[in-house]
Amino acid sequence: MKKLPLLLALLWGSTAFAATDLLQVYQEALTQDPALQSAKSAQVAGQEALPQGRALLLPSINLSANTQYNDIDTQYRGGGSVFSSGTRKYNSNGFSVNLSQPLYRAQNLAQYAQAKFSVEQSNALFAAAQQDLITRVSQAYFDVLLAQYNVTLAQTQKEAIGEQLAQAKRNFEVGTATITDTHDAQARYDLTVSQEIAAQNDLEIRRNALLQIIGRPPGELLAVRSEVPLIPPEPNSMDAWVEKALQNNSEVVIARAALEIANEEVKKARGGHLPTLDLVASYGENGSGGGSTGGFDQNTRTIGLQVNVPLYQGGAISSKVTQAVANQDKARQDLEVTQRRIAQAARQAYLGVTSGIAQVKALQQAVISNQSAFDSTKLGLEVGVRTSVDLLNARQQLFSARRDLAQALYNYILSRLSLSASGGVLSFADVKQVNEWLNHAAKP
Repeated sequence: MKKLPLLLALLWGSTAFAATDLLQVYQEALTQDPALQSAKSAQVAGQEALPQGRALLLPSINLSANTQYNDIDTQYRGGGSVFSSGTRKYNSNGFSVNLSQPLYRAQNLAQYAQAKFSVEQSNALFAAAQQDLITRVSQAYFDVLLAQYNVTLAQTQKEAIGEQLAQAKRNFEVGTATITDTHDAQARYDLTVSQEIAAQNDLEIRRNALLQIIGRPPGELLAVRSEVPLIPPEPNSMDAWVEKALQNNSEVVIARAALEIANEEVKKARGGHLPTLDLVASYGENGSGGGSTGGFDQNTRTIGLQVNVPLYQGGAISSKVTQAVANQDKARQDLEVTQRRIAQAARQAYLGVTSGIAQVKALQQAVISNQSAFDSTKLGLEVGVRTSVDLLNARQQLFSARRDLAQALYNYILSRLSLSASGGVLSFADVKQVNEWLNHAAKP
């Protein structure tokens, strides 16, 4: 018999220990989320644009070699030739090394500049993916918590209304209540059962959403503790956050780099009208054995400048210039659209934090008030000045206030993360801060 309490303690301890916090889920997502892994591979690929662009400014060296067997049969007509007819068979061999160093190529310079901005884009895309992962993990985590809370509330409400329904039936049997009270309680009970089923279904959906990120079914998650610090944004200025977003937000950085790439594309296209200048050099050796001359060996060295002046390409270059200018204007307008959208997102996130603080405080007071109203209604029912319907309504309002408070608290936390993301400063430190607000006391 002494083993039973120990077994129960071990089971409880195992369950509590298995509870996962936000930091653990995020660390799993860093290795398991396919979207982040895809962005990481894209960044690695994007980094290669720089050495490829730099290669256009560096010399190129090529080696070519040849060897061939010659079988020549020569027959001279007429008797006046000083050469004798006959067959010659011999080998000839050779190799050459050619060097070309661009001295002036406007298109290559523009393409190298484009490569730098492409690398900046790839880095910004990966930074955006990292911040997006934090946002998605946090959203999925708190969606599961809220769904669990809704299930718990539905179960608690069903149990409470079930007890009230049983009491209404007993009171009707003894004649102290009407059948209307029983019907009201039964209707509320049936409605609560359907709400519990819907809550259970929603919880399963939310768990599956988190599974898509971490690659496994999520276990028990630590909930937010009752007291969460309601911290105003820092700096506590909407304009300051908008300015920060316009400077640091990854989407703005990407759009700004796209405009720079488009600017260089115009230079690249116009460079097609300009001459090119290259330094060229070569070294070669050729040898031939046999034949009437007894064979030969030859060394060749050359060095010089090569100029290429485009005269006419069928109008292709002018067309490319027109196309590049149009794409440049498109990139400029895309940047403006992105800046306006990000500025609006920063304003909304800022207001989400500030109004979220006020809403949480108001709902905290609403829960207290509804609890007092419920207690008063319960006492009034006992003394006969309140009906069971009044108690059902009071209980419903109390549960709704608790659910709204949980929703507002989660929205406040997510708004803080969204504000940091819009400002381009969302990082691992934000995950750690939110993780400290969880109820770690539940873990042994």
